Amino acid sequence: MHGPALSGWLLVALCAVTGVYCLLRMRACAGEERRAAGGEAVMGFGMAFMALPAAVLTPPEWSWAVYAAVFGATALHGLLAVRHGGHHLHHLVGSLAMVYMAVAMAVPGGPGAHAGHTATGAGGIPVLTGGLLLYYAAYVLRAGARLVPVTAPAGGPADGSAPTGGAGRTGGPEMTLACRLSMALGMVAMLVTL
Repeated sequence: MHGPALSGWLLVALCAVTGVYCLLRMRACAGEERRAAGGEAVMGFGMAFMALPAAVLTPPEWSWAVYAAVFGATALHGLLAVRHGGHHLHHLVGSLAMVYMAVAMAVPGGPGAHAGHTATGAGGIPVLTGGLLLYYAAYVLRAGARLVPVTAPAGGPADGSAPTGGAGRTGGPEMTLACRLSMALGMVAMLVTL
């Protein structure tokens, strides 16, 4: 993704930190939650790599094909996992969006064509890019609304302690949702610059 260097570095930092958090969360859970955290870690690190400013790293032309193949494999895995729950559908959409962006970056004359080149037109199919932007904007709004704190009933817990919510070493479900929200925001930023 090629945009201003500062916003590129902020996006790299956001996605890399999210990927690290997902790895930590993966170590702390098991089963389906562990697989979801692993997929989100791959997505976070992949987005961080894709967001690196062109002045720092101009990937070789073949790297976009490898990138598309890796996320194509994760999309296939997501397609097989959709039968286990609704969140896997979101993983599938994310993987397909990453394949789409990698293919758009590989197209001659697209945003990834030359290190010093900035594309004047869209790097992908405008209708598809717009559809993905709408999906991720809706996801961000929905996830953000779910993170808004709900006021506790008067008095709170009887012993005066703070509610725990089951938060472990890697935070509670709010942290997981914040992680997913961060990646969705990153995806919006990447699609806008495509």
